[in-house]
Amino acid sequence: MDLELKGRVAAVAAASKGLGRAIAERLAREGASVAICARSPDALERTAQEIQGRTGAEVLAVPADVATPEGPKRFIARTVERFGRLDVLVTNAGGPPPGNFFDVSDAQWEAAFQLTVMSAVRLCREAVPHMQKQKWGRIVHITSVSVKQPLDTLLLSNALRLAVIGLSKHLARELAPHNITVNAVCPGPIATERLEQLIQAQAQLKGLSVEEARAAWTREIPMGRLGQPQELADVVAFLASERASFLTGVALQVDGGMVKFVL
Repeated sequence: MDLELKGRVAAVAAASKGLGRAIAERLAREGASVAICARSPDALERTAQEIQGRTGAEVLAVPADVATPEGPKRFIARTVERFGRLDVLVTNAGGPPPGNFFDVSDAQWEAAFQLTVMSAVRLCREAVPHMQKQKWGRIVHITSVSVKQPLDTLLLSNALRLAVIGLSKHLARELAPHNITVNAVCPGPIATERLEQLIQAQAQLKGLSVEEARAAWTREIPMGRLGQPQELADVVAFLASERASFLTGVALQVDGGMVKFVL
């Protein structure tokens, strides 16, 4: 299937590793020019060079912290300055730390709000005007299955990622007349460094061994295995493409059947 992404420009946040990196590389393989950002300049530059070497696509590395007001502004401005346009935005950020209700301080709530919610708000605020000018755009928010089925010990994710879904649904309706689609992807357990951190944290919180905590995650997945970053990236590439032109306002879980709710 031709996704018609050749010649498009995509900005993928938090893409030096994990899901963001997999998404950036998938879009680059489809022929898009890709801008990536992350907080660590060295790791980011290595990732950009590796993706460019594997795909032949042009990859721009922009050191930026999306949890700050300046980070999204700088990221999108540098992207448009380099490529002259912006077609696809993937909002993504590191997940907030695990914890139960009485474990989480006001400062942690505020930091998680800036990281999870305001990063998406600010990235969209900077990117949307460029998409409106060209009457075409794709926005994909990376959230979590926690928006459909809350996860044990992940209070901050359970609470705050729902705000991103509300943002996504509102923007889908507001931007539809401009031929801009807005969707969310909700990863289940995907084999990344972030998941390993969650497994270790939950083992400590629940008094389990790391092996027991990892097995508990896998038992919840009917397919009997963890997902791979590339499997999520394939879904994002489709949503970013011309093939998904009549699909907007959707929150799509990629979870091997983990979510039990009907809708």
